Amino acid sequence: MAYATIADLEERYPDELVLLAADGATGLRDDDRITAALDDASIEVKSILQARYSAAELALLDADGLAIVKVYTMDIALFRIAISFSRLTDDIRERYKSALKRLEAIAAGKGALTFTGGGTPDPNDASSQNAVLVSAPERVFTRARQGGLP
Repeated sequence: MAYATIADLEERYPDELVLLAADGATGLRDDDRITAALDDASIEVKSILQARYSAAELALLDADGLAIVKVYTMDIALFRIAISFSRLTDDIRERYKSALKRLEAIAAGKGALTFTGGGTPDPNDASSQNAVLVSAPERVFTRARQGGLP
């Protein structure tokens, strides 16, 4: 699943997309390279976020969660496009580094994504990657067993 599309890039960065992805010989935009960069960027985003969220949780992102992931995916994709066409600028490099830092911060718990059904995934859900499951025997020494108050 790609988190961003060519249409998203056209909407947000129309001038940069034309300048970065134009074939040197024909001057036409290379949509195949753009799609490949978007797919690679989505995989990179997913691999970072899976430090905190499972694939099932990422599939449940709501509109707000998807919107922020889309922004970071587009910044990473533009970096990949610029690299593939040898047209990297400092601005694109900085946006790429910033996107990685923000995604890593989310993965480290210094931010969060929102999911359908409200809020974040249920921490008591055993399928959650970061769920803590505790199983312990019943207490041996209680006040009732020691003759104290119930």
